[in-house]
Amino acid sequence: NPGQAIKITQKDANFEPHVLPVVVGASVRWPNDDDIFHNVFSMSDAKEFDLEYYKKEKVPEVRFDRVGRVDVFCAIHPKMHCIILVVPNPFFAAADDKGRFLIKNVPAGMYKVRAWHERMPSLTKEVVVPASGEVKIDFALGFGELPKF
Repeated sequence: NPGQAIKITQKDANFEPHVLPVVVGASVRWPNDDDIFHNVFSMSDAKEFDLEYYKKEKVPEVRFDRVGRVDVFCAIHPKMHCIILVVPNPFFAAADDKGRFLIKNVPAGMYKVRAWHERMPSLTKEVVVPASGEVKIDFALGFGELPKF
């Protein structure tokens, strides 16, 4: 939503949300809602940063200016991990708990739609968006048939 801060909150020694898609150029805020220190950092090719140690006294912000996957960790708590997925345009959505998604206001034309999951191969399909109406597209992510042993 325009004007609304994009954020990943540190709560109960976890990042919320675990996966956050953002358009290239977006800034993400990193509030710490815990009463303990965190040190948020990434060594990813798409964005390297280190917010150093902090509690609630500050809310650092990081701008993501390159498309790609950014894995983020806490230097103090090894189980803390989240992913910023920096995408090239504003036409993206996260699936809901039933696997549904909706991308609104896409201009008419031919596009490639990519479905992504952190633990499965991504899948890309071409879709033609008409001047008016809706387009439905289904994705089934997985590894295909498992080998028999």
